[in-house]
Amino acid sequence: MRIAGENSSILSFCQLIGKGRVEEFFMLKIAVYGKGGIGKSTVTSNLAAAFASMGKKVIQIGCDPKADSTINLLGGTTPIPVMNYMREYDEDPERIEDISKIGYGGVLCIETGGPTPGLGCAGRGIIATFSLLEDLELFETYEPDVVLYDVLGDVVCGGFAAPIREGYASKVLIVTSGEKMALYAANNINNAVKNFEDRSYAKVYGIVLNHRNVEKETEKVAEFADLVGLPIVGKIPRSDEITRCEDKGMTVIEGEPESPAAQAFLKLAKELLENAQDTAEEEVW
Repeated sequence: MRIAGENSSILSFCQLIGKGRVEEFFMLKIAVYGKGGIGKSTVTSNLAAAFASMGKKVIQIGCDPKADSTINLLGGTTPIPVMNYMREYDEDPERIEDISKIGYGGVLCIETGGPTPGLGCAGRGIIATFSLLEDLELFETYEPDVVLYDVLGDVVCGGFAAPIREGYASKVLIVTSGEKMALYAANNINNAVKNFEDRSYAKVYGIVLNHRNVEKETEKVAEFADLVGLPIVGKIPRSDEITRCEDKGMTVIEGEPESPAAQAFLKLAKELLENAQDTAEEEVW
């Protein structure tokens, strides 16, 4: 039996139990990128809620100085961002509990935060936060099934590339609409991630179409996907339900689970899990 190496996409370790039976323990690690304002946090938090509703242990890490990625998992509140904690207390946190909150479905919510506005570099803040989380042995202690990174940045550079460069994420989802600048940003992100492919870093899993109801939107995104050779793995409808739920500080998975939008997120979460399990089996044997 072959155990996947350190840079493998999902396997943490495997145990052989009985003759011919393998119990697999894997961690699905996903980074969500896209143009600013395209709905990355909506997609990420709803995926986190969807995974949690399937009984998975989930961590969501917001990688944005605004520190609002997890707000709809926490009823409109957020944990103290890591960078804010370090500024306010002039020391590193000693426990994960100091910089996290438990949200809907047991999702562990963390926000990197950023420097004082106008000072410092937010990308360096992300790198410092990831280093701290390693020192606190976040993943060894919490043992999540799924880790989601909600990442700022139209162009993947510097610290904002840390989730894909440093092995934290194995799959990248690119969120876009049919708007010209959203597709432009999606192309930049795809090109940036491709630059890392030969180093066994994260790869783009596919495109999530977050509908804005622009003219011929589906056709435009499908044409772009064909051009860059990526599948459209999720289609999120333009939805009043999402807006209503976010006004209440919750995801549509929590607030209106039978809605078409919630079902779209659940379908994508299920596909990601099934793909992860298939890949795990291929890498084990």
